[in-house]
Amino acid sequence: MLKDRINAFARRTPLAAVYILCALPAPWLFYLGLTGGLGVEPIKALEHEYGQLALKLLIAGLAVTPLRRFAGVNLLKFRRALGLMAFFYVVLHLSVWLFLDVQAVGQIWADILKRPYITVGMLAFLLLVPLAVTSNNYSIRRLGPDWRRLHKLVYPAILLGGLHFVMLVKGLQPEPLAYIVVILGLLALRVRGVRKNQAV
Repeated sequence: MLKDRINAFARRTPLAAVYILCALPAPWLFYLGLTGGLGVEPIKALEHEYGQLALKLLIAGLAVTPLRRFAGVNLLKFRRALGLMAFFYVVLHLSVWLFLDVQAVGQIWADILKRPYITVGMLAFLLLVPLAVTSNNYSIRRLGPDWRRLHKLVYPAILLGGLHFVMLVKGLQPEPLAYIVVILGLLALRVRGVRKNQAV
């Protein structure tokens, strides 16, 4: 069966390969930005590409549990790597905005307060910080059951990330709306799975 082949492949795949594959687009996109490969507004394009990669990786991490529960595909060993690499791209997205786009310290705070999509994006980032910091075995042991409760912050964080994308573009564009639909669908599957377990 296909799921058995996928599970066997996942067991054989080292985590290092996931980190490397996820990290490869970062320098390549930066190179494209430097050499004119990202169009007439390379900074905006680079900022957008990093942000979109972060959202895709967050969605991939969110999909791990529903895939295991409803399709029998076990990719659980990759969830931490996907989350950490998503945070990596969030940091790159934020760094491009801070150091290449805005460049003025006073303007940064003004933009956060005045532009709702930036406010929402910063809230998502702040929610992800404690998750990234505690994504290690030491924190899991130290926090115990509180670790799972803390990492539920990924749900509002990914919703805010999707909302940030929707608000960023002008008008209701299909692509960001598709991200929101996928995020809401995955969250609904998780809620359904929790209720099913509680009923049992």
